[in-house]
Amino acid sequence: MAVLGRTTTAYTHRHLPRRHFDGQTKASAPNTFSCSNWDSAKKLSPTQRIVTRGGRVIVAASPPTEDAVVATDPLTKQDLVDYLASGCKPREKWRIGTEHEKFGFEFGSLRPMKYEQIAELLNGIAERFDWDKIMEGDKIIGLKQGKQSISLEPGGQFELSGAPLETLHQTCAEVNSHLYQVKAVAEEMGIGFLGIGFQPKWGIEDIPVMPKGRYDIMRNYMPKVGSLGLDMMFRTCTVQVNLDFSSEADMIRKFRAGLALQPIATALFANSPFKEGKPNGFVSMRSHIWTDTDKDRTGMLPFVFDDSFGFEQYVDYALDVPMYFVYRKHRYIDCTGKTFRDFLAGRLPCIPGELPTLNDWENHLTTIFPEVRLKRYLEMRGADGGPWRRLCALPALWVGLLYDEASLQSLLDLTADWTPEERQMLRNKVPVTGLKTPFRDGLLKHVAEDVLQLAKDGLERRGFKESGFLNEVAEVVRTGVTPAERLLELYHGKWEQSVDHVFEELLY
Repeated sequence: MAVLGRTTTAYTHRHLPRRHFDGQTKASAPNTFSCSNWDSAKKLSPTQRIVTRGGRVIVAASPPTEDAVVATDPLTKQDLVDYLASGCKPREKWRIGTEHEKFGFEFGSLRPMKYEQIAELLNGIAERFDWDKIMEGDKIIGLKQGKQSISLEPGGQFELSGAPLETLHQTCAEVNSHLYQVKAVAEEMGIGFLGIGFQPKWGIEDIPVMPKGRYDIMRNYMPKVGSLGLDMMFRTCTVQVNLDFSSEADMIRKFRAGLALQPIATALFANSPFKEGKPNGFVSMRSHIWTDTDKDRTGMLPFVFDDSFGFEQYVDYALDVPMYFVYRKHRYIDCTGKTFRDFLAGRLPCIPGELPTLNDWENHLTTIFPEVRLKRYLEMRGADGGPWRRLCALPALWVGLLYDEASLQSLLDLTADWTPEERQMLRNKVPVTGLKTPFRDGLLKHVAEDVLQLAKDGLERRGFKESGFLNEVAEVVRTGVTPAERLLELYHGKWEQSVDHVFEELLY
């Protein structure tokens, strides 16, 4: 999911307007955009409201626009372009933002956590470890502490959106601290957490629905635009990393490298081979699900490889992606099927005559789900959720590839002659065949060997002794056997075709 970027507004990976990051590059791209002196502050609305109840800080979800600074001028398309460009940062301010989702379950029955249990867990973590509560109405739906947040995906998947951090050591320490806190409270409740990409045992009717208004709108809309959208919402988990760029040219280079190589990340982290207790025919069912969720807002974005691509072209794409909702007066208003381009012109039938704020734009960007997503930073969205070592390995892979100039240039050289058809072929086939996917005169495994070496070299040149975080995927590359295939070996062997053992194997 996460990758889903499923929640909008202020909180969570897809939600938090994260103070993200940037870098410096030699790119030669057309229309190179100056990223300095961005100032549309007059049009920004506050990203959160704080109220106190009995002395405890509570962060209200989806800040209402009536509390916003009143825009002095209607937004223009250039404001939307400038918003993306405001993410540009010098290399020394580049950071690493990691997000991951996991499934909570009852130890005895293995059933998914109900909302009431999740609420008890969130309250317990808040009280024991000093997090602030995020509420929607009278329901707790998340937590916030500094620049970290915990949020709920539609089926109760528990997500940590980490703070922007400087090194992978900090990233892995953050993950470990979070898992310790969750476990400390959850174990007392008889609850465990599973690191896998797709719910292995339970049907969609067994999954609880979280009390978040935006999810009601999405749940009604999904079946109209694809056959697997509800599976995406309720039964998938991901790990993703968010990375900075220094300029429009740098963004373009990283976007292209990220899209071309996303299928390799999907293969290395493939970890969703079961559905409703049986093998599902995929190594990454989660990745496959995105291919029939909603074609208007997913995919490999071939236009990113056009010579004319830049911030403006991404804005044009996003303007025509159908909207889900607008948030007004403490409620979500269904605007499905209409576009942000309509909204910009004041032509939304759901709120006639109203014009958007930058908060609305920020929310809309979180409802677009390509394999790499642009906000004020880039999100690498191709990997399945997994055990904790892999939660550290995923950001390590992309930091080594994209934050080192030599590795990034080598990647662009490696993939320069890949055709749109080849990139799409990998996107379609990797969820089934992983690293054994045929590519040109060999297997994808052989490309992955080169890519892993570039990532290691990039991390070593960073000078923080971070390359050890790649050990978890080095064995996958060496053998060509994905994590999913190892689970299938266990299922057909030691587990005697009972998927229940995966809850122990992949327990955090």
